[in-house]
Amino acid sequence: MGVAQLPSYRAIAEELKVLQKQLVPDARVAILDIVLKDTLQPAAVLSGESDQPDAIAKISNWLTEKGIVFTDSVRLLPAAHLGDKGWALATLSVSNLRAQPGDASELVSQALMGTPMRVLDSRKGWVRVQTPDAYIGWMDDAGLQRLTADELDRWKGANRYFYHEISGFVYDAPGRNSDVVSDIVLGDLFEVTAEAGSFLQIKTPDGRSGYLPKSACLSWNRWSQQQPDGQTMVRTARQMMGTPYLWGGCSAKAADCSGFVKLLYYTQGIILARDASQQAQYGKVIDDTQISLFQTGDLLFFGKSAQRVTHVGFYLTDGYFIHSSGKVHISSIVPADPKYVPERNRVAVRRVVGAVGQKGITRVADHPWYSANP
Repeated sequence: MGVAQLPSYRAIAEELKVLQKQLVPDARVAILDIVLKDTLQPAAVLSGESDQPDAIAKISNWLTEKGIVFTDSVRLLPAAHLGDKGWALATLSVSNLRAQPGDASELVSQALMGTPMRVLDSRKGWVRVQTPDAYIGWMDDAGLQRLTADELDRWKGANRYFYHEISGFVYDAPGRNSDVVSDIVLGDLFEVTAEAGSFLQIKTPDGRSGYLPKSACLSWNRWSQQQPDGQTMVRTARQMMGTPYLWGGCSAKAADCSGFVKLLYYTQGIILARDASQQAQYGKVIDDTQISLFQTGDLLFFGKSAQRVTHVGFYLTDGYFIHSSGKVHISSIVPADPKYVPERNRVAVRRVVGAVGQKGITRVADHPWYSANP
């Protein structure tokens, strides 16, 4: 009787890639980067890194079933060297997330001041974080404040406020002629410690103190408990007309297409998925061929197909939508309109309003990283 032959290294490696893709189909929101080395030796080495212990276990069982003898050297995230400070808050008005730890790396997203984040790893002044929409990237440690779980809980119970104007400044005294402590943009969260006439005394997540006009701020309860309002978002969107496009941007300073619509809904206390291709998976499906069914606030998706979405816009009314492409501007889906862009192939329409609480559309008040009582 012949001896059973083990699968070749090349075959196992290819099968492992397929299995990892099945276990983690979206590498933007989970880490599963594993390789099998030296499979022709008596004991192979399974190495790499992952924040998915269940996926690692499934891969180990899969290899064992194939008769592969291996040593498990996979690095599990969050990394052990992080200690008890496994959380963080973004501290700048806008903090950048990059694909790799370095200023020259691609900008993949941004986090507004006060955004809570899970810390996964750190390396030479850079911290790997996951934002509340599950997006993963590397942030310069100057852009965040590391926290323990208890410290994050204290923040969730603090007297927090939301900045609801497009942009402004935190002053070192209650007056607009005072010196500037920091810039501030739409969507930033901070703690209020006292009132001073028409100003609020605030504290940023990294402990800086300053003053903001009361009229520019909303309390946590008012912001987090509101119902999404299309007309309010339209007014905000129009205030951003001409704002430059920035790949990876999702702030009032500059935004890409998905970052722009994400920000509009965030002003209503709603967290959307980060990228257009992700956003297109959630919400109520609207027949994209029936313009008469579209409502203000619907998300219009464009691309080669519904499975290959590359752009998103925020529907206004009468065939018009506002979006970030080059800059924030208004276009039309009506062919006879001068603002019609024939290159934009509409492939899907999703309705967020009415779908809050479903997967991919989360109220901040219900998100455990934001709220003490989700």
